[in-house]
Amino acid sequence: MSEVGALLREDLRGRTAYGAPQLQVPVALNTNESSYAVPQSVVDAIVAEVSAVAPSLNRYPDREFTMLREQLAGYLTRTTGVEFDIDQVWAGNGSNEVLSHLVQTFGGPGRTALGFTPSYSMHPIIAQGAGMAWVDGLRRGALESGAFDIDLDEAVRQAHEHDPSLVFLCSPNNPTGTALPLEIVTAVYDAAPNAVVVVDEAYAEFARPGTPSAVTLLQGRERLVVTRTMSKAFAFAGVRLGYLAAAGDLTELLRLVRLPYHLSSVTQAVARAALSHADTMLEMVEAIKTERDRMVEQTRSLGFMPVASDANFVLIGGFADAQQTWQALLDQGVLVRDVGIPHHLRITAGTPAETDEVLAALADLAPGHRQQASEETP
Repeated sequence: MSEVGALLREDLRGRTAYGAPQLQVPVALNTNESSYAVPQSVVDAIVAEVSAVAPSLNRYPDREFTMLREQLAGYLTRTTGVEFDIDQVWAGNGSNEVLSHLVQTFGGPGRTALGFTPSYSMHPIIAQGAGMAWVDGLRRGALESGAFDIDLDEAVRQAHEHDPSLVFLCSPNNPTGTALPLEIVTAVYDAAPNAVVVVDEAYAEFARPGTPSAVTLLQGRERLVVTRTMSKAFAFAGVRLGYLAAAGDLTELLRLVRLPYHLSSVTQAVARAALSHADTMLEMVEAIKTERDRMVEQTRSLGFMPVASDANFVLIGGFADAQQTWQALLDQGVLVRDVGIPHHLRITAGTPAETDEVLAALADLAPGHRQQASEETP
């Protein structure tokens, strides 16, 4: 161990950092980015907004990012049918920073976070990085039935047992793509009276018609938080802008832990430009959903086992060895994600041409990459 390694916190030793391969390949579908470039009309608006703030970059940005919060509140109101005001909205450099603010405010050493795995891998990393104990809650059928559902009664039991300070729910869930019924959110909320319950809705805009959003539950629930991001549906992964909706009393507390002037003037300007053109930005969502659904249908026709998805990706099962198949696809120029679930790979929905490439690569796999009937989970 190096000299500086010996100084590392005991609870961080032996852990690995979050990271997905960033490789130059013809078809990169491993990080759920949008394959569509930002439309030129929005690029022009971004340039104009940044030009307007550039002369004042010698000054700190608006610490309260007031105009941005107004636009985020307006966007949520228009798209969800729930009325939001500025005090109910918070933002950060990606939803990961927003999640970090929540953990810093309501977590820490001596407190427990509960999440239902498999789910977004950053939830435990952020919680444990702040010194929290992490509990892997169990999903019904995970790794057995392929359903990856959360059982309401089991979730309530685990919430009672662990008495967490934070509960993380993910809907649509990453990496499975499955959405949560709202009764599970309310049941967990009631079963964890000492917890802030966080519903991560990073992929909400991709949900199939009729899929409910937890923002409809916020009224009267001061411990409930819904987080979102502009990285996915807005094709804005390079901007790093995430946000949350919650009671005003909760968002006020986040000011205790945020770093001074944490959102730069440029970030605020770029995000405002995109929100001013939200309809244009979201036109890409329907195209991505079409490719997602095509991937579900055609991988099933190829004999694989896709999980029906409400996100911009599909978790596909039926591989004999996920890591070997990941490499075989990479050898064909297709980069997907091995999320650590046996026999499964996660593939982002991209352009029609990228879907064609993925399907061709899957069809071209040698027979040995397919999970045999005797190996298949019941």
